Amino acid sequence: MVVVGAGLGGVATAIRLLRFAREPLEVVLLERRPDYRNAGVAYHRGGNHWHHVFNIQAGRMSAFREDVDDFVDWANHEADRTGWPDEWRGFAFTESGPAPRRIYHDYLDNRLAEAAREAAAGVVLVEADGEAVDLEVRDGVVDVVLGGASREVLTADHVVLATGLEVRFPAFAADVADHPAFVRHPYSEAGLARVLDVAPDDDVVIVGSLLTAYDFADLLLRRGHAGRVHLVSRSGLMLRTYPPDHRHHVLTLPPPRLLDHPYEGREDFVRRLRAEWEKACDAVVRRHPDVPREVVSERVAKSWEPYLPDVIARVPPDDLRALLTAHSSLLAVLRVGAVPYTTRLVEEAVLAGDRLSLTVGAVERVEPAGDGALAVSVSGADGTRTIEARLVICNFGRESDYLRAESPLWSSLLRKGLATAHRHTGRGVEVDAVGGLLTPAGSPVGPVTVVGSPREGDEIVRHGRTGAFTFNLAAIKNHSVSAAATVLQRLEHRYDERADDVVEALTTTSDPAVDGVFSRAVSFDVRRMAARRRADREALAERLDDSLGAIRDALGAPVGDSALRFAVNTTATEMLKDLSVTPRDLRALLGLDDAVGRPG
Repeated sequence: MVVVGAGLGGVATAIRLLRFAREPLEVVLLERRPDYRNAGVAYHRGGNHWHHVFNIQAGRMSAFREDVDDFVDWANHEADRTGWPDEWRGFAFTESGPAPRRIYHDYLDNRLAEAAREAAAGVVLVEADGEAVDLEVRDGVVDVVLGGASREVLTADHVVLATGLEVRFPAFAADVADHPAFVRHPYSEAGLARVLDVAPDDDVVIVGSLLTAYDFADLLLRRGHAGRVHLVSRSGLMLRTYPPDHRHHVLTLPPPRLLDHPYEGREDFVRRLRAEWEKACDAVVRRHPDVPREVVSERVAKSWEPYLPDVIARVPPDDLRALLTAHSSLLAVLRVGAVPYTTRLVEEAVLAGDRLSLTVGAVERVEPAGDGALAVSVSGADGTRTIEARLVICNFGRESDYLRAESPLWSSLLRKGLATAHRHTGRGVEVDAVGGLLTPAGSPVGPVTVVGSPREGDEIVRHGRTGAFTFNLAAIKNHSVSAAATVLQRLEHRYDERADDVVEALTTTSDPAVDGVFSRAVSFDVRRMAARRRADREALAERLDDSLGAIRDALGAPVGDSALRFAVNTTATEMLKDLSVTPRDLRALLGLDDAVGRPG
């Protein structure tokens, strides 16, 4: 099989495939940018300075939802700190503290290599370079067409598309896209080098006021930049700062009362939504005094996720798209904040007003101003003003509308009808419940699964996730589990994915004897899927196989092992993806704290 894209989504899925597989399998991990391999744009070493830290706490950065401490443990006990700067070389990483993003590249490198070493016999990883520009689905297989003169083809029994974020073209800067003073890709090696090369007294404009803006404003301030730094933002919103000891937690709150009345347009919807939001926030403040004010909105947003799909279903597509666009920045800051390492210097500089300022307005155009500078025209409530700067740093500019994406692969798939833009939101593409790619008619394309940001619209309407949580690490963790498990259910002979009736019977049984033996088998499979070591997985697989007879006896029906394995594995997969609890609570709920599979 072929995984297209070796960023976070592709690597996380490849690791799961290598860990879950019990029969011979070749996993080809294809990446078009060798420098992005096992990192993607967000984490690769060349484009992330040591001062660029995760905006969330290090304890939330494990690649495995069921092993919440994995990243922090790796950073403290396994990471090779040779070459690290003094600030981080002796640093003790904690659950609530910061960590530099660039070390995540090493973390993913390590966990992928470990998964390949510890894979079952005949399960191998192949890391290949090349850009997938097209897919051809035929006779139950997929031809992955690579770019270049040779148009090489890789034939796979299944393809996972983990293509990462698409970049939005900044139309306001069309005339200066190649200007040396304009940085369109700040998280590239060339872009970072240009920022570090700016003269200490030069004025700088940063388009945006969220994470990218904070990253580069903080970087300049830490380097003692004396020139003025202008943050230019249409919304004027800025990131909240997490409390120093912040830990993720899930509250159970009543659903917002948004289904009591018929939908009567965007203005009425926003008015009622705002009223329900304020009531929910007030309730958290009153009933949960231990919740810091800075994270009340995050708690409410998370608690509302199970209820939002029914609410969203009533909003017409055109209205939903307009609402998501108009309030994208607000949704982002309500759902997630940033650690003090990133926000402190920026907030202090904004308050002081001497080196950094926030201009609220839309960038209309950027054009040459002579002598190597650029002129940035900003339209705000008080009219249009022009800011001249020696350097303009453009926000990353994520493109959610795949009809406008620059990717040759997605352009081809959409043009040929092998994919369709997400109908309700206009964000990403249509997929089924496990990420299977769908045609415009809603039928499966074939053995093609999608993980990561192309599933943004589906995450919104299916799971009620908003802001960055539609495509970030939290979503990818679950995508990687379901994608790998579903692929293997279809490729391995030990599963019978036609056994939906067996799944239904076992998961809805009222017979305590059946439930007891089934739950025991599921526990074995959960622990097998979570285990890092091959020997542990093999031991758990034997116990799982031995338990199938007990399920059959309790059912009193001649059900085959392949059907029982499918039912057990499907249930185990859903348990590993449980969004109703925090990852730490999930680990305890699954009984993994005392399980084999985690090295001592």
